[in-house]
Amino acid sequence: MQSHHYISSAVLDIEVIHDLIKTGKKLALSDEARLNIEKSRKYLDKKIKESDTPVYGINTGFGALCNVKITSEKLTELQENLVRSHACGTGDAVSKPVVKLMLLLKIQSLSYGNSGVALQTVERLIDFYNDDILPVVYEQGSLGASGDLAPLAHLALPLIGDGEVYFEDRLISGKELLEIKGWEPVKLQSKEGLALLNGTQFMSAHGVYALLQSYKLSYMADLIGAISIDAFDCNLSPYDELVHLVRPHRGQIKTAERIRNFLEDSEIAQTEKENVQDPYSFRCIPQVHGASKDTLSFVRKTVKTEINSVTDNPNIFIDADKIISGGNFHGQPLALGLDYLAIALSELANISERRTFQLVSGLRGLPNFLVENPGLNSGFMIPQYTAASIVSQNKQLSVPASTDSIVSSNGQEDHVSMGANSATKLLKVVENLNTVLAIELFNASQAIHFREPAKTSVQLSEVLEKFRESVPVLTEDRTMAPYIRKAKIFIENFEIEDFAD
Repeated sequence: MQSHHYISSAVLDIEVIHDLIKTGKKLALSDEARLNIEKSRKYLDKKIKESDTPVYGINTGFGALCNVKITSEKLTELQENLVRSHACGTGDAVSKPVVKLMLLLKIQSLSYGNSGVALQTVERLIDFYNDDILPVVYEQGSLGASGDLAPLAHLALPLIGDGEVYFEDRLISGKELLEIKGWEPVKLQSKEGLALLNGTQFMSAHGVYALLQSYKLSYMADLIGAISIDAFDCNLSPYDELVHLVRPHRGQIKTAERIRNFLEDSEIAQTEKENVQDPYSFRCIPQVHGASKDTLSFVRKTVKTEINSVTDNPNIFIDADKIISGGNFHGQPLALGLDYLAIALSELANISERRTFQLVSGLRGLPNFLVENPGLNSGFMIPQYTAASIVSQNKQLSVPASTDSIVSSNGQEDHVSMGANSATKLLKVVENLNTVLAIELFNASQAIHFREPAKTSVQLSEVLEKFRESVPVLTEDRTMAPYIRKAKIFIENFEIEDFAD
């Protein structure tokens, strides 16, 4: 019998989400969440029945139309009109894993009982998650305040029998989905459309996905950097614990410790060196990789707070007997954090490319471009060009989106976060870092071959042996692109369990 993850009974963190993805656990509402949702809906229905006072988004228009009162019999139409009119996404379709995270995070946010949605609406979202029914959502269209309106509208469309979904390896309409499943469309009640559309789940799902990838890539940067250290015949003294305890940044200490562990029994590392110092791209790995780790830790805390929060508007507070229109949909914390993470990952790629450059430069007893008969063979000359091109693009992608804002909704929404743009370009930086590290691994694997018969550590030798099953040592020129792709796949398939801050 398959186990379940009970919504709102535990705090979501990336380790919990990693486990959900890995084990394929189904979602279910805890008794606490079910009670909170039902109480909130009953309270809202009672308020609407007893009072004719306009309450934003419940019996009024939206955005700049917030002063337009809507009659009770039109409230369902109001909410469905909202969902349809806001589905203005464009660009590429969001990847399925990110859409599934959007569903998870929207369910979590609605489970606290501050949103006023009906229980059956949340249960339908859970059905989507559990049955791998993934709405088609587009990358472009969100300003990151009022939440991720356009992408979340596309996420919500299939609930009312509109839009499109991926289901059982097919792309079908929302209407066809209802027919296949024998479901009636969800009849959105007062505020439900707004609760579904307001929120930061597009940004935060991208953030969670990027963090899961980034922790692995941070680990791989250390691992591949350690192979390069031996390949370039570097000194181990810069990784001595004493150096880092007098400048005790947490990420720096952790990186140096990892490098020492990776190279603990390396013959190459233990040989006496002619070179007194090594280039910064090797010597300063703890300082540079460590700073990126500290950024990861900061962004993780920001994202963790966000995914365990209520981010729609207005918010319902039963005990205080208040319905308050605020601004929890504003994505500024995420926008800043995701921009910061893009910069940190770009630096991992920058320093990786510099190590690749050193490895192909004909230094430390290595042949020019890591190939026998250079001249006749170009060897590993051009993979470094590719890495240089990618790190240049990363610098462009690291220009902050969060420093921009464009007025919308006739001036009512006069400052926005642009966090959705921070989110989508961050995933491009993640992909680029994967490629740059793959190129370094490709080069380092080739370079360390020229240190034989001296050996690197047992741990790194095992990694290299596995890597060479798909990417062999090259003795003459070959088409390089397939090997870079295989190196990327090797990194993507590499399993780590280290998500500790």
